Amino acid sequence: MEEGKRYVCSELGQLDAGKIDCLMIPGGFSPDALRLEENVLNLVRKMNNLNKLISAICHGPQVLISAGLVRGRRMTSYAAVREDLVNAGAKFVDEPAVRDGNIITARVPDDLPEFCQEIIKALSEI
Repeated sequence: MEEGKRYVCSELGQLDAGKIDCLMIPGGFSPDALRLEENVLNLVRKMNNLNKLISAICHGPQVLISAGLVRGRRMTSYAAVREDLVNAGAKFVDEPAVRDGNIITARVPDDLPEFCQEIIKALSEI
């Protein structure tokens, strides 16, 4: 890594789940595209298998549904995703941010303070 840089750019298929502390899945329309990418789903599954932190906000939990990671978990999301989560076996709760093991979910951008605090708390436990 170049001196002074705190990030690297990598191709999706080249990412090493073992070197990632937290994967953040965005909301909006992005999850519609992300959930169709096998490299994304494989990365999410690998992160989960390694018990790495995965966070998703708004429509982001759709990626977790497609990766098969929601059954039996307490989760939240944007209201339009609620039925998708329930149908996939999640226990939906209407709270700003929800942590269930290594997965943190949030509803909407207004919940970013609670969402970020949960992520910070979880990262501080590593």
